[in-house]
Amino acid sequence: MSSLKRKNNSAPDSNKKPKVNASITSFFGAPKSSPGAPPSSPLSGAKRPDAPALKFDKAKWVAGLTPEQKRHLQLEIQTLDSSWLAHLKDEIVTPEFIELKKFLESEVKSGQKVFPPREDVYSWSRHTPFSSVKCVILGQDPYHNINQAHGLAFSVRPPTPCPPSLRNMYIALGKDYPSFKPPPNKSGLLTPWAERGVLLLNTCLTVRAHDANSHAKRGWERFTQKVIDVVAQRRTRGVVFLAWGTPAAKRVAKVDVKRHLVLKSVHPSPLSASRGFFDCGHFKATNEWLALRYGEDEVIDWGLGNCSTLVKKEVVKKEEEVKEEDKEEATPDVVVGEFDDDDFEEESKILQEMGEEGKADSVKSE
Repeated sequence: MSSLKRKNNSAPDSNKKPKVNASITSFFGAPKSSPGAPPSSPLSGAKRPDAPALKFDKAKWVAGLTPEQKRHLQLEIQTLDSSWLAHLKDEIVTPEFIELKKFLESEVKSGQKVFPPREDVYSWSRHTPFSSVKCVILGQDPYHNINQAHGLAFSVRPPTPCPPSLRNMYIALGKDYPSFKPPPNKSGLLTPWAERGVLLLNTCLTVRAHDANSHAKRGWERFTQKVIDVVAQRRTRGVVFLAWGTPAAKRVAKVDVKRHLVLKSVHPSPLSASRGFFDCGHFKATNEWLALRYGEDEVIDWGLGNCSTLVKKEVVKKEEEVKEEDKEEATPDVVVGEFDDDDFEEESKILQEMGEEGKADSVKSE
């Protein structure tokens, strides 16, 4: 596997303020440890371990559930990865979550088609076990047409073509890494990212067919906020949160930015991407931060499909090159562009049109 290293032939000008798209190392300096944590070199990887793993006896936990809880939580028991269930077991037995499950059951009983398929609702947990999370990308509503949603935010399985927001994500990736090429056949399958530690999490985990946002405010928001909070609290060595659009930004408002990296931008939907998303630099910034925190072997390969492998390793600033004047007393969020609460609605309209076109093509083929 060949690798391409980004050369840095000139030292940064310490008199200039860092630009939004400048190297994340020059913007933040070395990652800061929480009070009381042992010091570590930014090039040697963090010395402080994550919070101790929870001891979890799944069989014993299931045996302790009430008959009603067992009846409503079969999907979670069978398909939510145990590494996540250990952290979320108390949340899913709350009255609020049980009410959410009752609502979903009523949808199915009334004849409503719900996406993603039942077995894919928690696929994010199986593709990205808790201990593997390096980066969190927050989505909103699952895709609501046939053969689109499969439990990973922004991702679609073949032969469904890449949706508009994901196409814009590819453009931003290409600006960060010129070697990146979109996968062949208009593919939008992001399972390689998930399996490399990118948690692709939607705010709502289900949706009624052809009815965007139809399962909002039914209880999923509380559950997925718990997922975000657990990552922020238990993955103490630090992860990167990518929050695109106003709703996603609100979800990470309480994340400790001294421990984690929080990057914000407008949503990549066609309605807002031109207001700063294409040049946000988040994919490269994520890897630069991970390289400083853990070493170059722990950065994310953003390559997809059969395209030429996207280079993981980069030349990062050596420790002695990190200027004291480049460091900030507190680690701020990086915000690019202006947010729009209705960004995802534009995406939904486009996806609806894609679905209608697919139906028309299917009728013609028959």
